[in-house]
Amino acid sequence: SIMINDNSVLKKNETLEVKAKVLEKDDSGVVQAGISKIGFQALKVEIIKGKHKGKVLGAMNQLVGKLDYDNFYKPGDIIILGILEDGNEIKAAKAIEIYRQDWQLVLFGVFVLCLIIYAGFTGLRALFSFVASLYVIWKILIPGILNGKDPMMLTAFVLTLLSAIIIFSVAGLTKKGVAAFGGTMGGLLVTIGITLFFGSKLGLLGMTAPFAETLLFSGHLDLNMKHTFYAAIIIGASGAAMDIAMDVAASMEEIKIKKPDIQCSELIASGFSVGRAVIGTMTTTLLLAYSGGYLTLLMLFMTKNSSFARIVNLKIVSAEIMRTLVGSIGLVLVAPLTAIFAGWIYSTEVKNVFKTIKENKKPHRELSRSSSFELNYDKK
Repeated sequence: SIMINDNSVLKKNETLEVKAKVLEKDDSGVVQAGISKIGFQALKVEIIKGKHKGKVLGAMNQLVGKLDYDNFYKPGDIIILGILEDGNEIKAAKAIEIYRQDWQLVLFGVFVLCLIIYAGFTGLRALFSFVASLYVIWKILIPGILNGKDPMMLTAFVLTLLSAIIIFSVAGLTKKGVAAFGGTMGGLLVTIGITLFFGSKLGLLGMTAPFAETLLFSGHLDLNMKHTFYAAIIIGASGAAMDIAMDVAASMEEIKIKKPDIQCSELIASGFSVGRAVIGTMTTTLLLAYSGGYLTLLMLFMTKNSSFARIVNLKIVSAEIMRTLVGSIGLVLVAPLTAIFAGWIYSTEVKNVFKTIKENKKPHRELSRSSSFELNYDKK
């Protein structure tokens, strides 16, 4: 069988990743250490996709004793196989990961189906904004930060672009869309300011983020990890901010449609009421989302009987507290900002605004002509 037991060989050469099926396994090189396993599995696999389809060969699966990284394969598993080629000949093979893509696509299909069944054409527009957001983050935000762009400036630009794509693709170029976009932008500016101020006070350098250290030591020592961490906080809060802005703007639009003669102040007050109701649950949603991601850490604190002071001052906990509270403050402020902006937009006709501007300019032009006439007359 063809095997390789040195990761560096695969790293130094270009590899081809293919889909394969595990036929047999040999665990004689595996040592059990508590619940972890170290050593390596010798696998016999069959390539089931690509130009080498049908080939049967040996592969190695290295185990380093880390349950969050290691996979322990059994016959019948579908895996991603890394192969090292020399022409058309396979020189070495290594098991990389369990192939999960098929079930991920099924899950995504269920999401799309639910979206379209419930929301119809609006669901299709929401799906477009979902895919566009993934594209912008993967193709603009991440490469930009890796290439040395300022994370905060780039994130502000990307979130402005994403907010426009998401809101206007769902609401269209309507007053509702403009109101929601304006409220979101106002909340974004406030969130950036709060993040910069409290981030410097709490002394968080961004190294608590997952894989931050791995990223730095993989050849990116010049990255500004502190501002990258700040950017992550702002991105995390932006989605919920757009949600609240759209809720408030849509509710106020319905009120305006049902009662066209409503006063601007009364409409804004209604927007404030809607915003209060939405904020009441949304801030808790952020807390649950972030605490859910660190459930095992909270369980560890419980088992160790750690003091409250030690828990809240721990770097990783302080980072999550900041993430939750900054996001919540941004949400709280998005609602009234959207209500005020939407109240003004719904109570103002655009053509009347231009008409007022035109009328204000007219006296100035007449005054200018009069002054010019008087000047010419004086000269005569």
